[in-house]
Amino acid sequence: METRLNDNLLPLDQLMQHETPFYFYDLDLLRATISHINELTASHNAIVHYAVKANGNPRILKEIAAAGLGADVVSGGEIIAALDAGFSPGKITFAGVGKTDREIKLGLEHEIGCFNVESVPELEVISQLATEMGKTANVALRVNPDIDAHTHRFITTATADNKFGIAIEFLPQVVKRAHALPGINLRGLHFHLGSQITVMRPYQMLCETINRLLDDFEHDGTTFEIINVGGGLGIDYADPDAHPIADFEQFFATFHHHLNLRQGQQLHFELGRSIVGQCGSLIARATYVKHNRNKQFVILDAGMTDLIRPALYDAHHKIENLSSRSSERATYDVVGPVCESSDTFAHDCSLPTTQRGDLIAIRSAGAYGESMASTYNMRRLPQAVFSI
Repeated sequence: METRLNDNLLPLDQLMQHETPFYFYDLDLLRATISHINELTASHNAIVHYAVKANGNPRILKEIAAAGLGADVVSGGEIIAALDAGFSPGKITFAGVGKTDREIKLGLEHEIGCFNVESVPELEVISQLATEMGKTANVALRVNPDIDAHTHRFITTATADNKFGIAIEFLPQVVKRAHALPGINLRGLHFHLGSQITVMRPYQMLCETINRLLDDFEHDGTTFEIINVGGGLGIDYADPDAHPIADFEQFFATFHHHLNLRQGQQLHFELGRSIVGQCGSLIARATYVKHNRNKQFVILDAGMTDLIRPALYDAHHKIENLSSRSSERATYDVVGPVCESSDTFAHDCSLPTTQRGDLIAIRSAGAYGESMASTYNMRRLPQAVFSI
């Protein structure tokens, strides 16, 4: 018997051989996604950085690095992982609001392409450390444009109440400060609206904001080499087989048509979920099927320690029974074994009649799945299996 994951036929007995839970990654889909991105950006002066936080699996990173993308990192550990995977240091951008001295020094030692700076105190620390090391730090100032992307409040990053970035009204004085500090080479401006954005209007609003800023700074004689618009493009969690590759055409076209770049300016993107989200599925087994007064539960051997998104964000993932031969369906709550009521993958989920031992796939789990796994309850981390 065969089942279809991401339109890639896999022998069920091959999946059955692996001890669950594990992440299965369709490398053909990953390669097709990256190839599509490269084709769409080839004719523009654009650089796409992969957001390592989405999935730092070494094999995934090597595939992405080999395809020529840059890396967007948020920790010293991610800098090392990106370098080990073969990313060019000059195409690594270091983001995050709380960079430590050790992490900044690591970036300076390896002469990474850019620090995305979130505050004046951070800018001053980078200046001090770079000067002490005899280095020059390339920086872009992260601007908080106060645009609400209308996603989950935990993954919105660009409103005035968020911790990220420099308030837009303070930007002119921060630019002057950056130009005055030793050891600092101000290369550009950086923006990021949030995550799982599926409509283009927030990006259009971002373009309008950037255009106004560039006009204002140009009037004062200030230009920028790089405009980094971040990422955040969403994927189809409801029907991953219908849309295995995100709508990159509309995404890139929005910036092409609405952003007024100056001659020679580089456009940078930071994409994570949209690159790896659909290529990964969490594979688990039904340990028990439990009947309560009002509910039926499928209890899996995977839990929130393996995929925390549903517990953390109330996120939806399509769930499939890969091995049931039943033509009848039933309604279940699909839950994990962790001692938390939030350890639930789905409520009232329609599945073929499910029995102990059935193989269950939780789809669209390539982003923020394995990378956020934990050992809570002293559970072991899930392994990774790759398509041939």
